[in-house]
Amino acid sequence: QLLSVTLRRKQTQHMMNTVIFDMDGLLIDSEPLWGIAMREVFATVGVELNPELSSQTTGLRTIEAVDFWHNYFKWNGKSTEQVTTEIIDAVSAKILAQGTAMDGLHYILEYFRGKDWKIGLASSSPMRLIKSALDHLDIMPYFHAVCSAEFESHGKPHPAVYLACAKALNSDPLHCIAFEDSVTGMIAAKAARMKVIVVPEAHKRGDKRYVLADIKLDSLREFNDEQLKLLA
Repeated sequence: QLLSVTLRRKQTQHMMNTVIFDMDGLLIDSEPLWGIAMREVFATVGVELNPELSSQTTGLRTIEAVDFWHNYFKWNGKSTEQVTTEIIDAVSAKILAQGTAMDGLHYILEYFRGKDWKIGLASSSPMRLIKSALDHLDIMPYFHAVCSAEFESHGKPHPAVYLACAKALNSDPLHCIAFEDSVTGMIAAKAARMKVIVVPEAHKRGDKRYVLADIKLDSLREFNDEQLKLLA
């Protein structure tokens, strides 16, 4: 029994060959920009959303976040679709104007490219926003597959977008490592049966739910061969 477990572990080590990244708050410092855009657009329908409130919908698809707050505040005047479009437009503009790479972005992409791994992206953001951000950071060529939860039946914490990305990469989810920054995303990747590394925002690192992750880091730059061995 012990021998077969050891053999299985060794096989897994050789089969781990795919890494899938979340985007917002992990690769690009866009979470604050999302917060500002949401507060600006919600103000146009008389809804005051403070940072603490807006963090409640981190990791959800935009339309889901808008629906959540519409059910909560019950505003009139603009449809949820219009509010959603305005938020996405505002975030896109802010990313192009002031979006910055997260610490270790190029390091981590080069690390996995150097190992000849398949590299994917699985984001809750709409595809047009993903493309804007990847072009802005000039990192599109690193990715072999880019997937948006807007095309799935469910957004994170449902695993659909991670499973879609693994399929697009022709990878077994069990051979994938996912990088996430939010609890919602971590749950999605775990539900897809992937190994999960979380890099939470500084003020959220104490959240006890991150214990579900395989590894927790303060920066993408901290990931190295030692951690990779721990995941095998």
